[in-house]
Amino acid sequence: MPEGKRRRKTPAGAGSCIWSKAGVAKERVCRNDYDCVSCKYDAAMRSTAEANARLRSEGKTPSGKKARIVPWQDKIREMPAWRRPCIHHLKGKIEFRACSNEYSCTNCEFDQYFMDEFSVRAIVRPVDLLEVKGISIPQGYYLHRGHGWAKIEEGNTVRIGIDDFAGRVFGSFSTIETPLIGKAIRQGEDSFKLITGTEEARMMSPVSGVVVSTNNGLREKAECVSMAPYADGWFVTVHATALRQDLKRLMINKEASGFIGKELEALYRAIEESGGPLAADGGFIAPGLISSMHELDWNKMRKRFLRT
Repeated sequence: MPEGKRRRKTPAGAGSCIWSKAGVAKERVCRNDYDCVSCKYDAAMRSTAEANARLRSEGKTPSGKKARIVPWQDKIREMPAWRRPCIHHLKGKIEFRACSNEYSCTNCEFDQYFMDEFSVRAIVRPVDLLEVKGISIPQGYYLHRGHGWAKIEEGNTVRIGIDDFAGRVFGSFSTIETPLIGKAIRQGEDSFKLITGTEEARMMSPVSGVVVSTNNGLREKAECVSMAPYADGWFVTVHATALRQDLKRLMINKEASGFIGKELEALYRAIEESGGPLAADGGFIAPGLISSMHELDWNKMRKRFLRT
């Protein structure tokens, strides 16, 4: 191998890219765990396919090596209906199952079942965590300045919840009220109601979209939001309608940990001003901080940290 050039290591268990499986592109290994939303290759292929489609709609014929590129869904639709694999089979997550919904996953009952039953389990599995003075932030989760988190899943599906910082400060919650399925929500708008005893607050949505599923488990066990904010404590999943634009206003990894660090400094100042101890548990924030420190004003804390 020439000096200076090193072959990229193929991730364990990696399979062929969906564009290859559909027969649109030459054999190519997926190195992104089938996270097509953040894949530059997928974005480039979709852009080319859309450009070719525009030319054809204008009565023109695409030329060059890229002229044969069409959406992978269109290529698979050339197969008999019973041979068209479900997207989750293409990604190696289930045994063969035919797609019965023309690859329109947002209104597919099986896709919603899969997301509820399988994706939630995936979230529960241990993940790499960033930690800032006891506050955890999973790798790959985006944070909003109002302390909501967003996790991109299949396609434009995004799972939403509240981060560990806000869960510790405002929990334990007695009730979480979420928008109904089919409701449109917008990034930065008050979309979720958090109730602790007689106090309540609103949390902004980190992304815009249409709600496709809600966490029914919160009805009976809202306190799990504070105990497991990134797992059992998720709020809703949405079909994001402006994901690329929304992500520009969210924070991830080092930027997210820096944000949490500044929020902790502001919290410590608020604790000092209230006349209480600087922090509990050696500097770590214990769950249900406001409930245990009555000197802290709920409304001031809500406005300062949830920005609502």
